[in-house]
Amino acid sequence: MLDIGNKPIDGGNYLFEEEEMEEFVKREPKSRPLFHQWYGSVEFIHQKPRYCLWLGDSTPREINDMPLCKQRVVNMPEGDSIIIPRVSSERRTYVPMGFMAKGKFASDAVHLIPNATLYHFGVLESNVHMAWMRVVCGRLKSDYRYSKDIVYNNFPWPAPTDSQREEIERTAQGILDARAKYPDSSLADLYDPTTMPYDLLQAHRLNDWAVMAAYGFSNRMTETECVAKLFDRYTDLTRK
Repeated sequence: MLDIGNKPIDGGNYLFEEEEMEEFVKREPKSRPLFHQWYGSVEFIHQKPRYCLWLGDSTPREINDMPLCKQRVVNMPEGDSIIIPRVSSERRTYVPMGFMAKGKFASDAVHLIPNATLYHFGVLESNVHMAWMRVVCGRLKSDYRYSKDIVYNNFPWPAPTDSQREEIERTAQGILDARAKYPDSSLADLYDPTTMPYDLLQAHRLNDWAVMAAYGFSNRMTETECVAKLFDRYTDLTRK
């Protein structure tokens, strides 16, 4: 299931830049464990989180002991999730997606898939899904606008064998491993067509081929041919 991130309902007063958080903690030291990293689409792609103050696990006694925190309450997502920016540059071959661990927050500028696996990540980050997305998604100016109802919910997933699923999981991990080699680079840097590292591009290609095999597609298939096959599959699935 694809969902949106946490939507601010208090005018953004629970969100802090890092410097603002540190100043707040100086005034209310007990609050430090209550701050969690928070990502919108810009924060995720550039890997520069803001911070969210969450009181969800605090008892009334603990809250009363922290008067500066008492007014601030937000919701916390459960489990690890795949995070997908709702808007991404059309210059990118792949929309940068990733995993967000429990304890981090996201705004409604991103979509979240709770309890997702490497298999889901591999299929969604593949050229097959990107081809589908480029055809059916909306646009914000010229940028891709990834939507739940049009892009994700209508996407025809493959029906892999066990070995094919394992291969997609392996190549999906390969993408994450390639990213990890560049800890000083944001996803904006890594997915810029002019600066994308070769080993990351190769990891994506291996994942593309693994996903295409799960669909029974040739890795020589053009994007247009791929989309045509996906629409055939979508038609068959909706008839059933």
